[in-house]
Amino acid sequence: MTRIIEITVAPDGQTRVETRGFSGAGCREASRFLESALGKRTEEQLTAEYHQQAGQHQTNQQRS
Repeated sequence: MTRIIEITVAPDGQTRVETRGFSGAGCREASRFLESALGKRTEEQLTAEYHQQAGQHQTNQQRS
């Protein structure tokens, strides 16, 4: 699967960073440098990919 980091800059200067194709917390790690460069985060919305992978990882840990 292709991994994409999309940055949108609104006319008022607000930015939005959106990741696709990352599993679990990988999206946060991949976009951390951009968020740091762009300034303070005001909102975060996690995708289904993030939650699905996080849930699978927890299930696997419980089985071990």
